[in-house]
Amino acid sequence: MNAEDTAAGGKAALAPERIRADVADLLGCDPAEIDPDEDLLDRGVDSIRLMSLVEHWRQAGATRLEFADLAEQPDLRHWEQLVGEPG
Repeated sequence: MNAEDTAAGGKAALAPERIRADVADLLGCDPAEIDPDEDLLDRGVDSIRLMSLVEHWRQAGATRLEFADLAEQPDLRHWEQLVGEPG
């Protein structure tokens, strides 16, 4: 997978492991502690942290990612589908 490969919707694909690690870093926990279907708003991800993830992932190549994309369904499984590698 290279930088020119994209996930659905024209967004650059990021590895699911990276997405999970970024969220875990934001929450100050181990990546394995995050249930993929857990509501991350309940886990402590607020709007400021969502914007932080959006900006971080845009810089990593997900240039079309928007705040609403993450806020619409705030769980790891959905986010991995949005910006993760297909498969």
